[in-house]
Amino acid sequence: MQINIAEVLAEVTAVFEHYERALVANDVDVLNALFWDSPLTLRYGTGEMQYGCDAIRAYRKACPPVAPSRILQHTVITTYGRDVATANTEFLPEPAAERLGRQSQTWVRMAEGWRIVDAHVSWQEHPSAGKAGLP
Repeated sequence: MQINIAEVLAEVTAVFEHYERALVANDVDVLNALFWDSPLTLRYGTGEMQYGCDAIRAYRKACPPVAPSRILQHTVITTYGRDVATANTEFLPEPAAERLGRQSQTWVRMAEGWRIVDAHVSWQEHPSAGKAGLP
């Protein structure tokens, strides 16, 4: 298996960035379209869990938008062959945030394009709390 084939890495990076722009813009249609339309898709959020694409869509419809000042850092995208990738990033909801967010996604190339098959978002204490390796 080849890791990080240049053109595949470029594709996944572009779709990850597209997802991030949609997230900050609260473009629910794009966010929903980028998740695999399957009951097997899952998303573990910071205080909720969605099993299946229908549950993810219902969550997106009701959840508040993310802060437009959201800042990503330490993003790592890795591709495995031509059809599977992971995207992991840390985020600050705003520059003076009280906590650091972590987001991970598994992307799979489907007939309709790259889709998220699972995602996880969690929080960590504020970076200034003395955690090793944090900015």
